[in-house]
Amino acid sequence: MGNDSKQVVFKKFSDHVNSGKARFFQEYHLDYVFGRREGPYVWDMDGDKRLINCHVNGGLYNLGHRHPRIVEALEGALKTLDIGNHHFVSREKAQLAEKLACLSPGDLEYVIFGVSGGEAIDTAIKIARKATRRNGVISASGGYHGHTGLALAAGDAKYRDPFLSSSPEFTQIPFNDAAALKNALHPKVAAVILETVPATLGMPIPDFSYFKEVRKLCEENGSLLIIDEVQTGLGRTGRFWGIEHFETVPDILVSAKGLGGGIYPVTATIIRKDLESVFHEDPFIHISTSGGADIGCVVAGKVLEISSTKAFLDHVAELSVIFSQGMADIQEKYPELLKEFRQLGLMSGLKTPHPDLGPLLTKTCYDAGLLSIYAGNDTSVLQFLPPLIITNDLALEILERMEMAFQQAKTFVDAYMSDGK
Repeated sequence: MGNDSKQVVFKKFSDHVNSGKARFFQEYHLDYVFGRREGPYVWDMDGDKRLINCHVNGGLYNLGHRHPRIVEALEGALKTLDIGNHHFVSREKAQLAEKLACLSPGDLEYVIFGVSGGEAIDTAIKIARKATRRNGVISASGGYHGHTGLALAAGDAKYRDPFLSSSPEFTQIPFNDAAALKNALHPKVAAVILETVPATLGMPIPDFSYFKEVRKLCEENGSLLIIDEVQTGLGRTGRFWGIEHFETVPDILVSAKGLGGGIYPVTATIIRKDLESVFHEDPFIHISTSGGADIGCVVAGKVLEISSTKAFLDHVAELSVIFSQGMADIQEKYPELLKEFRQLGLMSGLKTPHPDLGPLLTKTCYDAGLLSIYAGNDTSVLQFLPPLIITNDLALEILERMEMAFQQAKTFVDAYMSDGK
C-alpha cells in the first residue's frame, strides 16, 4: 500500500475519508495509525508506540489480533472457496448455522447471516415485524444497535437525529426499568430490543430479574424479545452468551463483531424455529449478497470452536476475578476518580464522577500504553474490554498501566483544580 509517512496518511485521510475525524485525533494528540497488530497488541505505523488493546472494537478482537488459528482457517478456505452465491444452498452456511444452533439457548435453531451488526439488527426487526404483523419497536434510551436503517432508528438520538431517522413507530425507555416497559407496551409493538449490557451507555449491569420480567411482559403482549449480543456474546462475559447469566431465552438473538474473529465480517441473526415460517411463502424476501460468505463461515466456525470450550470460558472467569480485585485496589487509591467498576465477566466499565473524566482517562491510558475508549452515550465511563486470550501476567500488567493512567489523570485534575477552574 506504499510507504507514506504518518503525516501523509493523515492528509489523505482528511482529504478523502473523514476530515473531522482526522482533526479530532490530531487535536487530542492521538495521532496514531495502526500498523502491525498481533495478539493483544497493536503498534503505531512507524513502530514507535505499542498499545495493549483493551477496547477491541467492542468485541471484534475478542481473540486478539490475527489469531493464528483464525488466520490459518482463512488461508485454508481461500485455497478452494470464495464468497459463494447467496441464492443457493451452501455447505459452509449450513455447517456454521448448525454450530450456532447447538450453542444457542432454547429453540433458537435458524440463522440468517449478514455482514455488519446493523444489518443483523435490521434483519431481526424485519423478522419480528413480519411474524407479528405489527410495526412498533421498543428499545432502551442511550442504547446502540448500529448505523443502518432500522438499527439506527432503535438507537440513541445522538446518532439518529442527524440523519432524520426518528420514527413514531420506535419508542425508547430507560434501561433496567421493567415498569417503564410495561407502561410503553401496546398492541402494535412487534418487538422489544435490548442489549444484555449496553456498552455505549456505559456498561450498566441490569438486575438479575430484569430480563425475566421483560420476557414475561413481551409474552403477555404478544411481542418478540430481541437480545443484542453483538458485544456481550461469544464468551465475553464468562458465559458463551451474556443473556445466559439472566436465565432468559429470547425469541431472536443477534451476534456480530467477534464472530468473524477480526479477520472476515460475519454476523448472525438467530431465530426461534417457528419464526422461520416467515420465509415459507417466499424464501427470497430477504437476501444479503455477501452475508454468510463461504470463506467467512469457515472463519466463524473456527471462532466458535475456540470460544465455546470450557477451558476458554473458565479462563475468562479467572481473568474477571483478577480485574475485579485489581480495580478495587485502584478505586481505593483514587476514590475521587473511580466511583464504580461495572463488570460482567470481561464486559466492564469504569464509572467516574464527571463526563470529562472518561475522555481524560482515554488519553492517560493511551500515554500508559493502553487502548481504552470512553462510552459514547455516557462519557463519564471508560469502556474496558480486554482481549479474552490474554495471560494472567498480562492482566496484572494491564492493571499496573491502568494505575499509571489514574495517577496521571489525578495529577491533571489536581493541577486544574489548583488553578481555580
